[in-house]
Parts: sequence; structure tokens; C-alpha cells
Amino acid sequence: MPLLEAAGVSKVFGKLTALDGAALTVGDREFHGLIGPNGSGKSTLMKCLAGALVPTRGKVTFINTDVTSLTPPERARAGMSLKFQITAVLPTLTLYDNILLALQARSSLLDLAFSRTRGRLHEEVMTMLFQFRLADRAFDAAATLSHGQQQWLEIAMALACRPRLLLLDEPTGGMSLEERRVTGELLQPIKQHCSLVIVEHDLDFIRDICDRLTVLDQGKVLASGTVAEIQANRSVQEIYLRRA
Repeated sequence: MPLLEAAGVSKVFGKLTALDGAALTVGDREFHGLIGPNGSGKSTLMKCLAGALVPTRGKVTFINTDVTSLTPPERARAGMSLKFQITAVLPTLTLYDNILLALQARSSLLDLAFSRTRGRLHEEVMTMLFQFRLADRAFDAAATLSHGQQQWLEIAMALACRPRLLLLDEPTGGMSLEERRVTGELLQPIKQHCSLVIVEHDLDFIRDICDRLTVLDQGKVLASGTVAEIQANRSVQEIYLRRA
């Protein structure tokens, strides 16, 4: 049984059909990439999966539950976590406190009211920072990080709530080649406990980390399969050549 399934998902904005019957299936601990030319519907589909947009038609199922009409916070409580392209860290806070706030989001109001969580969560905060190679900057302001490091911090924050599924929208945008390479290394260990859906324009990056790919073009799913199957697909080759 798939962890996540989108069936016949369409999204219409006035006279514009941004998505037209898109389908997607993601298994447990699977890394699944969404690719396609600009304007193909990738980010619209991602927002429908995350609850930022409600589909005009179609259904989104997560862990065998219909979540089509659930809000992003409700989906987060169900086990989804989302990181959009724009960084949302709190720049004046330290890296430590950014992670702590993300961890506290799963704590009870009583714990928060009596500040019981800071000491109890210290080890977990530092573990997340070590995992993303940021422990030596723990007490620096987030604003002092490079762009790539801020992206890593936000991914760590998205994982703090221990999701079953992480949604990433263009996480390597604006990164250097070295930062992209490191990002791929940092994401691999989460496969032990979490599935990933990722929108990314860097085809080399997405090919290296993903198990399966879904290709969109003009709001429709053109192809879906393993990385090797997609690379050999002539229709996929043609849409990229058409826009080269």
C-alpha cells in the first residue's frame, strides 16, 4: 500500500488549467522526484500535496486517509512536513533556537507554558545540528549562515517533527555545486525513516538521490518510473530538447 497517493488531481485558476488529472504514488521510504519544464505544474502539484492549494478535482490520500481537504497544519499532524523554496528560518535567532522551536511544535501547551522542553530537548537539538553539519554554529544567529547552510537548517527544522513524508520544493536553488553535493549526502540518511517528494530543476542532483521520477508537462503527467526508465523515455527526451 502506498504511503502517498494523488489520483486525478486537477487545479484550475480561472481559465488556466495548471494541473490536469495528475497522478502520483509514493512508497514508504521512497525518494520520488517531480521534474518537468517551467510551468509544467510541478509546484502546483506539490502545493496540492501539502495542502497549500485545494484541488479543483481529484483526491490525495496519505497513510490510507483522505487528506484532500485538510489544511497544512492538519497534514503536519498526520505526518507530512513541507519546505518551500523560500527560506523560512528566523534569522535573528540562533541555529539552536530555530531547531528548538521546531521541536517544541510537537510539545504540549503545558510543557511550553512551564518551559519544560528546553533541557529535555537539548540532546535532540544537537543531534539534528550534527546531522546537518551545523553543530559548530549552534549558537550563531541564523542570519550569519550561507544560503546553502540556511537551506540545511530549514530541512533540519522540517524533519524535527519526525514526519513520515518530507516535501521539498527546489531545495538546491541558489546553491553552489559543492553545496548541492553535500545536500544530497545530508538527505540520504533520512530514508531510514522518511519518504521524500522533491521538486528540483537540477536533473543531475535529482537523478543521484531519487528512486523514482514523475515527469509533468503542460499540467499532465507525461511519464513515471525509475530513473533509468525516465532517462530512456523518448517523450521525456523530446520535451527537454524542445526547450533547449
